[in-house]
Amino acid sequence: MEGIKGKNRAFSAKDLAAKQKQISIGEFFEKNKHFLGFDTPQRSLITAVKEGVDNSLDACEEARILPKISVKIEKCEEDKENILLTIRDNGPGIPKSAIENVFGKLLFGSRFHAVRQSRGQQGIGITGVVMYSQLTTGKPVLITTKIASEATAMRTEISLDTKRNKAITHGFDRIIWVDEDGTQIDHGVEIIAQMKGKYIRGKQSVQAYLKGTAIVNPHADITFIEPNKNMFRWPSVTDHLPRQVIEIRPHPHGLELGQMMRMAEETSEKAMKGFLRREFSGVSTRAAERVCDAAGIKRTTTPKRIDMKGIGKLLDALKMEKLSPPAVNCLSPIEGLLIKKGLAKAIDSRFSATLTRPPQVSNGNPFQIEVGLVFGGDLPRDGQVQILRFANRVPLLYQQGGCLLTQIVESVDWRQYGLEQRGGKGIPHGPAAVLVHLASTNVQFTSEAKEAVADSGEVRAEGRKALLELGRGLRTHLKRKARMAKSREKFELVNEILPLIAEKTENILGREKLDLGPVITRIMNAVFCELNTDFDLNSGELSISILVKNHTEKVRSHSFLCSIPFGSPVELVEESRVGYDEVPGLRAWALQDIGAGEDYCLNMRFKGCEKGDMRGVEVHHRGKGEIIGSELIDEQILASMKMDHEQSLLADSDDGQSSLMEWGENE
Repeated sequence: MEGIKGKNRAFSAKDLAAKQKQISIGEFFEKNKHFLGFDTPQRSLITAVKEGVDNSLDACEEARILPKISVKIEKCEEDKENILLTIRDNGPGIPKSAIENVFGKLLFGSRFHAVRQSRGQQGIGITGVVMYSQLTTGKPVLITTKIASEATAMRTEISLDTKRNKAITHGFDRIIWVDEDGTQIDHGVEIIAQMKGKYIRGKQSVQAYLKGTAIVNPHADITFIEPNKNMFRWPSVTDHLPRQVIEIRPHPHGLELGQMMRMAEETSEKAMKGFLRREFSGVSTRAAERVCDAAGIKRTTTPKRIDMKGIGKLLDALKMEKLSPPAVNCLSPIEGLLIKKGLAKAIDSRFSATLTRPPQVSNGNPFQIEVGLVFGGDLPRDGQVQILRFANRVPLLYQQGGCLLTQIVESVDWRQYGLEQRGGKGIPHGPAAVLVHLASTNVQFTSEAKEAVADSGEVRAEGRKALLELGRGLRTHLKRKARMAKSREKFELVNEILPLIAEKTENILGREKLDLGPVITRIMNAVFCELNTDFDLNSGELSISILVKNHTEKVRSHSFLCSIPFGSPVELVEESRVGYDEVPGLRAWALQDIGAGEDYCLNMRFKGCEKGDMRGVEVHHRGKGEIIGSELIDEQILASMKMDHEQSLLADSDDGQSSLMEWGENE
């Protein structure tokens, strides 16, 4: 056979074989950094922030510490194309012996083989940041870590030997680690990396990623400082950490032939019956016996002696057997109330609804779908609805069109729920935002960069069911708003026209002036609430007026609540009827025996306010019956607000010895 010709000679098969080289993991990702999300400068910066923040959240939650994370981006003075990224957390810290493996070894981690929900699994993330920093600037990453049991912090510089997939440390120093205000830091990690990057604003930006992270991690306190020193902060809205997930055994319905063969080789079980019962979830003793019998394998056979054909029969028998679903304590959903709180701290809206579906199983992997919908407020009325996609509490910013979560939103005919949507397909238009969160032990992404969820029939069906239910809630809300607007228009029309008709009738007939109150009451048959606010720029005083009009034929009693400005230097200086604080910032009054056709006016005056305080003033009511101009209070959210306030008071009363974070840990 003729060889492959070079310049003057042919290469033999041996020559070609001698040229083959094994490439290391580090070298592969160094040449294919786009697989990890490090392609364009702006995307690389977001990926670096994402990996650092995800690690911080995971570390804090596993140590049962309420996360406090700060992210700072600066432009390097010596090279304007380079970015200096600083990420700091208050996690448990990293021992010196683990630093090299955590920051300098690709595919090193504790979650890859664990069947439980987690943000990361491959063990690539933060080492990828070290690799990208070294690749684009040649600079190592500065690591500072402090664990609570040690008096000083450890500081070192880390770079990566990509050929050997090993960290290179540049000395270890012991330091006293203090915050900007001089306070000594007890525990945590800080990463400072210099890299080629570009900071932008918009939907696909660091700010958008951190805002999304704050929504689905309402227990986290996140601070972000832009290159222009502008600061954003999303404080925590709950002191309760996510439920601690429990690692479970794999379910047989999610296994392939090769995986089953490997498990049979590695097991310490001596009998096939025990192997099936103890190495998998969902397999009872009786089910294990039936599976062995159906596969034609003795129950006492040693698993290691089963050949490939036997394993195949075993898998077929397992698929035919009706097994129990896997346990779902391996999942940690956000839950509806906390999704509402998370949305409220990031998006100003007038209507919000959330739903957490019951856990389901896809290919043996437990998963859970959560959805949220907000409408109105500051959301833009023209343009597409904002879609917020999350997988295991991590925002997905890129590849929106190719993501299953987007496709689920597009599959709903939103026209029947009050949003615009051409042809009943695609992303709807309107002042709304839709949140879809997938919690799973094994999220199937479309690429290594984990930017879009791959298609799955079970996930699609669950997501669609959840969004249809939210859509029905939105339709009810919009109908109620339309009914209220129609009633208000009718009321204004009656108040304008009826007195004119009465006056002309009185003049023609020569009758005395009639009391129109009972007539208007009979026509309207509704309770109205009017809110008026006025701000004096010179004095900084804010006046609030709540007018309640009972245009029904019955005596009415209602409890009204009004969100008001609070905190120093705001002070309530006048109130026409003494109320009480449900929680700071929410004033309440019980108005009893408002007669048919009667009005009642509540007036308040505050000093030390700013003009922006007018924007947050809203009126709510509790109890039965609709009130035009007032929203029914969500008692679940109110109860949660009270609990948070009580916990805050309890923490503050501890003579400064314990913080709110510590109280949450002790609980």
